[in-house]
Amino acid sequence: MTINEKQDEIIDELSGLDDWMDRYSYIIDLGNSLPAIDEQLKTPSRLIEGCQSRVWLDARLSPDGKVEFTADSDAIIVKGIISMLIDVLSGHTPQEILDADLYFIDRIGLSEHLSPTRSNGLLAMVKQMRLYATAFKALEQK
Repeated sequence: MTINEKQDEIIDELSGLDDWMDRYSYIIDLGNSLPAIDEQLKTPSRLIEGCQSRVWLDARLSPDGKVEFTADSDAIIVKGIISMLIDVLSGHTPQEILDADLYFIDRIGLSEHLSPTRSNGLLAMVKQMRLYATAFKALEQK
């Protein structure tokens, strides 16, 4: 499934939920279903700077050239948000990740329903995922 197909799937899921409390519940459920990250990966170097809560993000480049992300957070809503980002971006090439327009964030109204510090954290998560993609792309070109 392409990045845009994944985004459209999330938009469709959330469009059926008019109430933002229901949307938050859905996002929290996504976070609860996020596979546990290896405790050894919860290091300061994997903490995302700029997040109000603690978010650990790790990425690996698979043998077939796809980026696989894993993450965890100590805040349930943030864990749901990173879960959505992982769902959209994992399993794609570094170039696909770098070229992605993450329009689902605005279309579901997430940015406008987050506090300013959580919005900054969301941007920091996206930035870190793109930094991983940039690093993996550079490795591929060597």
